[in-house]
Amino acid sequence: MTVLVHTKRELEAQRGGGATGPRAVVMTMGALHEGHAALIRAARERAGAEGTVVVTVFVNPLQFGAGEDLDRYPRTLDADLMLASEAGADVVFAPGVDEVYPGGEPQVRLSAGPMGRGYEGASRPGHFDGMLTVVAKLLHLTSPDVAFFGEKDGQQLALIRRMVADLNFPVEIAGVPTVREADGLALSSRNRFLTAEERERALALSRALFAGRDARAAGAAPSAVKKAASAVLEGAGSTIALDYLGLIDPSDFTEIDREDFTGEAVLAVAAKVGATRLIDNVRVRF
Repeated sequence: MTVLVHTKRELEAQRGGGATGPRAVVMTMGALHEGHAALIRAARERAGAEGTVVVTVFVNPLQFGAGEDLDRYPRTLDADLMLASEAGADVVFAPGVDEVYPGGEPQVRLSAGPMGRGYEGASRPGHFDGMLTVVAKLLHLTSPDVAFFGEKDGQQLALIRRMVADLNFPVEIAGVPTVREADGLALSSRNRFLTAEERERALALSRALFAGRDARAAGAAPSAVKKAASAVLEGAGSTIALDYLGLIDPSDFTEIDREDFTGEAVLAVAAKVGATRLIDNVRVRF
């Protein structure tokens, strides 16, 4: 049975429980969908029958800038609890803002540094500082052996891995591949805001990424991979408002500008479809 807790004291009380295996955590902002379920199932598999899986549900105000959709962001705790339970969570920690930030907005915050300034960081100033601050707090509160994050938020995952390495957090960060609809659209809590016509237009994002991935599979160099993706987006014309398309080195989240690059790269895209901003990426190897 999944236990719902709202306070740090209640969360601490769940730590005993007789569990002898690994402690795994999945951090979310709620509005859970099949993508989150995949994270929870991965955590359950890693923790095993003797371990513990904790899912956090917290809409972090520090991650939302002026004019962003904090008030619009869906809150569906009852449904979230049901999905988390079915996927294998032992504990759902759903604190209020006052519980996470008891003194109001924190005076001391983490900085994402240079890795957080481009791409999503350029479009959403301060977003990654707020994200890293709350992830650090939740890692302290949940004390996991391993934390699971989705690869769809590629820059977020890269920054969390860097934070953990730079600040010596005693936790493993595990990435879980993006979950997609049958037609390729990456699952997102924001997809619910798309009209049927906008959802069809949004498929240009995944099609562009797949075109780039296919080009690489055929032996294309970095510039040709990006060109293949760009051609699909150009074909979409004004039906989407492109923010960026980047072929990125995940170690420092900078643009790959060398044809002799070797290793894993992230082909990432962000665009507005109607009023809804969507992001997606795929991994390609050179």
